[in-house]
Parts: sequence; structure tokens; C-alpha cells
Amino acid sequence: MTPVAVAEHLAWHKSQAYQDLIVDHIVITSDTIVSLGEQLLEKPADRADAIRMLQALSGNVNQVISGVCIRYQDQVALFHASTFVTFKPLTDAEITFYVDQYRPYDKAGAYGIQEWIGMVGISKIEGDYYNVVGLPVGMVWERLQAFC
Repeated sequence: MTPVAVAEHLAWHKSQAYQDLIVDHIVITSDTIVSLGEQLLEKPADRADAIRMLQALSGNVNQVISGVCIRYQDQVALFHASTFVTFKPLTDAEITFYVDQYRPYDKAGAYGIQEWIGMVGISKIEGDYYNVVGLPVGMVWERLQAFC
């Protein structure tokens, strides 16, 4: 599967858990992945894995893709947002400081743009900042308008 297909598949799969709610409620599910070339960077398993991921991201551009599924009754919107994130070259000291202080084990790619690493380690983004945080809020809002 392509990274986009993975993100959308995960969002759709999550929505299946709320099948009984879509009759009376709008259900929004999402999943965000980080792609470095063809390699998907999931949530790190441990400290060493987080350090490895950040070393790979250092000095490179990664793609953050959020798949989103909105469901209500028989209506479905499945879509994605994509943002390119450029990391400056990071020192080993910066990487280990971030991992030890912020413990990014719950984040795809082992980083949160809204945290310290985003302030000192990211030199450029192309696309939606909120997508990188984890949910492309503006895009979700636009798609929700069709459900009203």
C-alpha cells in the first residue's frame, strides 16, 4: 500500500469500531503516519527506536499524512492531508535530549512538531501545521459542512 492508502485505511478501520454510533452521531476517526521516502515511521517501540527514527529524519524531508474518515448514517467522507516537514541536521545531543525529556513514544516518527524538537529542529513545513500535530482541523471542518 502507498503511505496515503495506509493512512486512509487506518482511519476507515478505526471507524468500524463505532458502527453502532453512526445512526445518531457524526463519527470522525483519524490516523497520522510519517513517511521517509518509502519507509513508514510508526510510533517508536522504545528509546533506541525513537533515537534511530530521529537520526534518520535529521537533515531530511519527511511526509506526514493524516487519513480521516467522517461517517454519519449512509454518508462517508474518506480523505487525507499531506504535509512535508524539513528537519535541519540534528546533533546526537539534541536527539537524546528530546527523547529523554519529551518521551515521544506515542508519536508517529518519534516527534511532535508542537514540542521542543519542532521549535529547534524543524526548518520548514509545506502544508498544514495542524496536520502534523495530528488532525487537519481546517480540512475536517470543510468536509463536515457537507454533513449538515
